[in-house]
Amino acid sequence: MKKILVVSGHTDLNDSVANKLILETLKKELPQAEFDFLDKLYPDFKIDVKAEQEKLTKADIIVLQFPVFWYSYPSLMHKWFEDVFVFGFSHGTGKALNGKTLLASLTSGAPEEIYRQNFTINDLLAPLKQTAALCGMKQANFVYTGGVSYALRNEPEKRREIEEKAKLHAQRLIDELNGLS
Repeated sequence: MKKILVVSGHTDLNDSVANKLILETLKKELPQAEFDFLDKLYPDFKIDVKAEQEKLTKADIIVLQFPVFWYSYPSLMHKWFEDVFVFGFSHGTGKALNGKTLLASLTSGAPEEIYRQNFTINDLLAPLKQTAALCGMKQANFVYTGGVSYALRNEPEKRREIEEKAKLHAQRLIDELNGLS
Protein backbone atom coordinates (compact mmCIF):
# COMPACT_ATOMS: atom_id res chain seq x y z
CA MET A 1 0.00 0.00 0.00
CA LYS A 2 1.32 3.42 -0.93
CA LYS A 3 2.02 5.88 1.87
CA ILE A 4 -0.14 8.99 1.72
CA LEU A 5 0.74 12.35 3.27
CA VAL A 6 -2.06 14.91 3.42
CA VAL A 7 -0.80 18.46 3.93
CA SER A 8 -3.47 20.91 5.06
CA GLY A 9 -2.51 24.43 4.01
CA HIS A 10 -5.49 26.26 5.51
CA THR A 11 -4.25 29.12 7.69
CA ASP A 12 -7.00 28.57 10.31
CA LEU A 13 -8.83 25.28 9.98
CA ASN A 14 -10.97 26.11 13.03
CA ASP A 15 -12.56 28.86 10.93
CA SER A 16 -13.34 26.50 8.04
CA VAL A 17 -16.39 24.50 7.11
CA ALA A 18 -15.50 22.77 3.84
CA ASN A 19 -11.77 22.09 4.30
CA LYS A 20 -12.31 21.00 7.88
CA LEU A 21 -15.03 18.51 6.87
CA ILE A 22 -12.98 17.23 3.93
CA LEU A 23 -10.04 16.55 6.22
CA GLU A 24 -12.20 14.95 8.92
CA THR A 25 -13.67 12.63 6.29
CA LEU A 26 -10.23 11.73 4.95
CA LYS A 27 -8.93 10.97 8.45
CA LYS A 28 -11.85 8.61 9.01
CA GLU A 29 -11.67 6.92 5.60
CA LEU A 30 -7.86 6.81 5.29
CA PRO A 31 -6.62 5.87 8.77
CA GLN A 32 -3.26 4.76 7.35
CA ALA A 33 -2.53 8.23 5.92
CA GLU A 34 -0.37 10.79 7.71
CA PHE A 35 -1.86 14.26 8.21
CA ASP A 36 0.16 17.43 8.40
CA PHE A 37 -1.92 20.38 9.68
CA LEU A 38 0.28 23.40 8.97
CA ASP A 39 -1.96 25.84 10.90
CA LYS A 40 -1.63 23.77 14.07
CA LEU A 41 2.07 23.02 13.67
CA TYR A 42 3.23 26.44 12.48
CA PRO A 43 0.86 29.24 13.54
CA ASP A 44 3.99 31.41 13.76
CA PHE A 45 5.04 30.43 10.19
CA LYS A 46 8.31 28.98 11.54
CA ILE A 47 8.49 25.75 9.61
CA ASP A 48 10.47 22.78 10.95
CA VAL A 49 12.15 22.09 7.63
CA LYS A 50 13.83 18.83 8.62
CA ALA A 51 10.60 17.35 10.02
CA GLU A 52 8.64 18.34 6.91
CA GLN A 53 11.28 16.97 4.57
CA GLU A 54 11.26 13.66 6.46
CA LYS A 55 7.48 13.39 6.06
CA LEU A 56 7.75 14.09 2.35
CA THR A 57 10.58 11.59 1.92
CA LYS A 58 8.49 8.80 3.49
CA ALA A 59 5.38 9.48 1.38
CA ASP A 60 4.55 8.01 -2.01
CA ILE A 61 1.54 10.29 -2.59
CA ILE A 62 1.38 13.88 -1.35
CA VAL A 63 -2.05 15.49 -1.17
CA LEU A 64 -2.20 19.25 -0.80
CA GLN A 65 -5.56 20.24 0.72
CA PHE A 66 -6.18 23.98 0.67
CA PRO A 67 -8.64 26.77 -0.02
CA VAL A 68 -7.91 29.14 -2.88
CA PHE A 69 -7.00 32.55 -1.46
CA TRP A 70 -6.60 35.30 -4.05
CA TYR A 71 -6.08 32.86 -6.92
CA SER A 72 -3.35 30.89 -5.16
CA TYR A 73 -2.71 28.66 -2.19
CA PRO A 74 -2.69 30.26 1.29
CA SER A 75 0.33 32.13 2.63
CA LEU A 76 1.20 29.39 5.13
CA MET A 77 1.39 26.78 2.39
CA HIS A 78 3.42 29.17 0.26
CA LYS A 79 5.88 29.62 3.15
CA TRP A 80 5.99 25.83 3.57
CA PHE A 81 6.99 25.46 -0.09
CA GLU A 82 9.60 28.22 0.18
CA ASP A 83 11.26 26.66 3.21
CA VAL A 84 10.91 22.94 2.47
CA PHE A 85 11.25 22.61 -1.31
CA VAL A 86 14.84 23.76 -1.54
CA PHE A 87 17.72 23.12 -3.91
CA GLY A 88 19.57 20.05 -2.76
CA PHE A 89 16.43 18.41 -1.36
CA SER A 90 13.59 18.64 -3.83
CA HIS A 91 15.46 19.60 -6.98
CA GLY A 92 18.88 20.39 -8.41
CA THR A 93 21.34 18.08 -6.71
CA GLY A 94 18.53 16.67 -4.51
CA LYS A 95 16.07 14.11 -5.82
CA ALA A 96 14.10 13.30 -2.64
CA LEU A 97 10.73 13.89 -4.32
CA ASN A 98 11.52 12.28 -7.67
CA GLY A 99 8.79 9.81 -8.67
CA LYS A 100 6.36 10.78 -5.91
CA THR A 101 2.81 11.72 -6.87
CA LEU A 102 1.40 15.17 -6.11
CA LEU A 103 -2.37 15.62 -5.90
CA ALA A 104 -3.92 19.05 -5.36
CA SER A 105 -7.27 19.13 -3.57
CA LEU A 106 -8.67 22.63 -3.42
CA THR A 107 -11.78 24.59 -2.63
CA SER A 108 -12.90 28.13 -3.30
CA GLY A 109 -15.46 30.31 -1.63
CA ALA A 110 -16.39 31.77 -5.00
CA PRO A 111 -18.65 29.73 -7.26
CA GLU A 112 -16.98 27.53 -9.87
CA GLU A 113 -18.29 29.77 -12.67
CA ILE A 114 -15.89 32.50 -11.54
CA TYR A 115 -13.00 30.20 -12.46
CA ARG A 116 -14.27 29.66 -15.98
CA GLN A 117 -13.80 33.28 -17.01
CA ASN A 118 -10.31 34.71 -17.65
CA PHE A 119 -8.35 32.00 -15.85
CA THR A 120 -9.48 28.51 -14.95
CA ILE A 121 -8.54 26.53 -11.86
CA ASN A 122 -6.28 24.53 -14.15
CA ASP A 123 -4.52 27.78 -15.13
CA LEU A 124 -4.11 28.77 -11.48
CA LEU A 125 -2.44 25.44 -10.73
CA ALA A 126 0.37 26.15 -13.23
CA PRO A 127 2.94 27.11 -10.53
CA LEU A 128 2.16 23.93 -8.60
CA LYS A 129 2.43 21.84 -11.76
CA GLN A 130 5.76 23.47 -12.61
CA THR A 131 7.01 22.78 -9.09
CA ALA A 132 6.05 19.12 -9.45
CA ALA A 133 7.84 18.96 -12.81
CA LEU A 134 10.98 20.60 -11.41
CA CYS A 135 11.03 18.05 -8.59
CA GLY A 136 10.45 15.07 -10.89
CA MET A 137 7.06 14.39 -9.35
CA LYS A 138 4.05 12.89 -11.11
CA GLN A 139 1.06 15.22 -11.21
CA ALA A 140 -2.25 13.50 -10.46
CA ASN A 141 -5.63 14.91 -11.44
CA PHE A 142 -6.71 17.71 -9.15
CA VAL A 143 -9.95 17.71 -7.16
CA TYR A 144 -11.75 21.05 -6.97
CA THR A 145 -14.99 22.31 -5.47
CA GLY A 146 -16.19 25.90 -5.62
CA GLY A 147 -18.96 27.81 -3.88
CA VAL A 148 -18.08 26.80 -0.33
CA SER A 149 -17.60 30.22 1.26
CA TYR A 150 -17.27 30.12 5.03
CA ALA A 151 -18.99 33.52 5.04
CA LEU A 152 -22.26 31.65 4.48
CA ARG A 153 -21.74 29.25 7.40
CA ASN A 154 -24.27 30.99 9.65
CA GLU A 155 -27.14 30.53 7.20
CA PRO A 156 -28.44 26.99 7.97
CA GLU A 157 -29.50 26.13 4.42
CA LYS A 158 -26.25 27.45 2.91
CA ARG A 159 -24.20 25.63 5.53
CA ARG A 160 -25.93 22.35 4.64
CA GLU A 161 -25.09 22.98 0.97
CA ILE A 162 -21.44 23.63 1.85
CA GLU A 163 -21.30 20.49 3.97
CA GLU A 164 -22.85 18.41 1.18
CA LYS A 165 -20.35 19.78 -1.35
CA ALA A 166 -17.49 19.05 1.08
CA LYS A 167 -18.64 15.44 1.54
CA LEU A 168 -18.85 14.96 -2.23
CA HIS A 169 -15.40 16.54 -2.62
CA ALA A 170 -13.95 14.17 -0.01
CA GLN A 171 -15.45 11.17 -1.80
CA ARG A 172 -14.05 12.31 -5.16
CA LEU A 173 -10.65 12.74 -3.52
CA ILE A 174 -10.81 9.27 -1.95
CA ASP A 175 -11.80 7.79 -5.31
CA GLU A 176 -8.85 9.55 -6.95
CA LEU A 177 -6.48 8.24 -4.28
CA ASN A 178 -7.84 4.71 -4.64
CA GLY A 179 -7.09 4.96 -8.35
CA LEU A 180 -3.47 5.81 -7.56
CA SER A 181 -2.91 2.91 -5.16
